[in-house]
Amino acid sequence: MESKWNRLENLLGKENLSLLQNKSVLIVGLGGVGGYVAEALIRSGVYHLTIVDHDVVSLSNLNRQIIALESTVGMKKVDLIQKRCFDINKEATVFSYPLFVTDSNIDSLFEHHYDYVIDACDTITTKQALIKKCMSEDIPLISCMGTARKMDPTKLQIVDISKTNSDPLARIIRKFMRENFPNQKLWVLSSSEVAMKMESNVLASSIFVPATAGLLIAHFVIDEFIK
Repeated sequence: MESKWNRLENLLGKENLSLLQNKSVLIVGLGGVGGYVAEALIRSGVYHLTIVDHDVVSLSNLNRQIIALESTVGMKKVDLIQKRCFDINKEATVFSYPLFVTDSNIDSLFEHHYDYVIDACDTITTKQALIKKCMSEDIPLISCMGTARKMDPTKLQIVDISKTNSDPLARIIRKFMRENFPNQKLWVLSSSEVAMKMESNVLASSIFVPATAGLLIAHFVIDEFIK
């Protein structure tokens, strides 16, 4: 009898598929990276997601975000991702929070148990809040570094934060880790590509790097679960 999981079960085996169906993942940030993370996890049999993003779809998102369409401009990203997840797997559990995460409200997200936390947001203070929470409570975390002003998805890699280079955001997080968690490892998705030089404050991105980053992060987490 055909089911939506036939081909995945054939690839991973029934035991691994059952394991994935019982995993719970928190995704913070549903933009160019986080949208593809959610897409890949829900299509890989992860049944329990908590998704967080305070933003709505804008016209400038159409070039790279999986939920960004002319028809979805102005809609909440959490609502769109949640509906998309249910359309893929109606048996899933997807909690959504239209929230800008800070030190003062982060505890509200952790009323649920998570087997992994994925930081796909752009805000440094939110990244630091997630790192502090996960490091202090020993919750596995992977954090996405900068993907803007880059075009080559083959330069993406998942490494410990100490091994990053050519990434201004990673430089900030490296310093934060040295000052606060000097003996702990932090997995990050980072690009070794040097960012293109542009006029100050010009925002520039394409689909190739953030989408690939999201898929690589999702694959890493799935691999962590079943290895």
